[in-house]
Amino acid sequence: MEQPNVLPAPSVASRFLPFLAAGVAALVFVSWLLNTPEGLLGKADAVGYAICHRIDLRSFHLGERQLPLCARCTGIYLGVVGGMLTLGVLGRGRAGGLPRGGVLFMLLGFTGLMGVDGINSYLTFFPRLPHLYEPHNWLRLTTGTLNGLTVAAFIAPVFNQTVWREWDERLAVSWRELGALALVGAAIIGLVLTENPIILYPLALLSALGVVILLTALFTTLLLIATRRTNRAVNWGGAFLPLTLGFTLAVLQIGLVDALRYFVFQSWEGLIFPG
Repeated sequence: MEQPNVLPAPSVASRFLPFLAAGVAALVFVSWLLNTPEGLLGKADAVGYAICHRIDLRSFHLGERQLPLCARCTGIYLGVVGGMLTLGVLGRGRAGGLPRGGVLFMLLGFTGLMGVDGINSYLTFFPRLPHLYEPHNWLRLTTGTLNGLTVAAFIAPVFNQTVWREWDERLAVSWRELGALALVGAAIIGLVLTENPIILYPLALLSALGVVILLTALFTTLLLIATRRTNRAVNWGGAFLPLTLGFTLAVLQIGLVDALRYFVFQSWEGLIFPG
C-alpha cells in the first residue's frame, strides 16, 4: 500500500532557531538602545546619524530641534513607508511583478530628478563652482519623496518574489498604483511643509522607522538569496526567522556606523557645512 506524501516534522534544532534568533535580535537592539541618546527622538537621531549627513541648514525643524534626517532623507524614507503601505492597501501586498513600460519610465524619472537636485545642491558646497539654481529644502523633500516612492515600487516586488512561496504575479505598480503613490507623496510633502510640531513629531519617528524597515527588507532578501532559502514562507509566521535575522543585521549596521561616526566626531550632531 502506497504511503501518503507527508512532510517530515521539523527537527528540534529548527524549531528552536527562531527563539535563538529572537534572543540575539533583542540583545543587539537593547545594546543599541543603551548606547544612543535618550528619548524617542534621540533614538531616531541615532538612526539618522547612521545614514544621513544631518546638516542643520538642510533639515526641517521641530520647533528649534532638527529632525532626525535631512530634508531629502526625510522624504526618501517617508516615501518608502508611504509607498509600501499604499501598495498593501491597494491589494498589492504580495505582488511580485516589477514596474515596466511607461510606469518604469516615470519611476526612473523620479529618481533622476532627485539625482539632478542632489548634484546641484552638492555643488553649492563649493562657492566657485556654478550650479543650475538655488537649492531649497522643499525641493530636497519633494525629490527625496519621489525617490522613496520609487524605492518602494522596486523593493516590495523583489522582497515578495524572494520571501513568499506563492507570490502574486501581478505588477506591483501599474498606472493605478502610480497615481495613488503620487497622491500619497503629495500628502507627505504637504504635511512636512506645514512644519507643525504636532504633525512633524510622528513623521520624524516614522522617517527613522522607514530606515529600519528598508534595511530589514534588503538584508532579509539578500540573506535568503545567499542561503538559497527563497520562496519558503507561506505566511508572516513562516517569514519570522529571516525577517528577524534581517532586522538584526539592520540594527548591527546602524550601530556600527553610529559607533564609527561617533568615534571620529565625538558628537551626535550633524555635519557642519555652509548652506
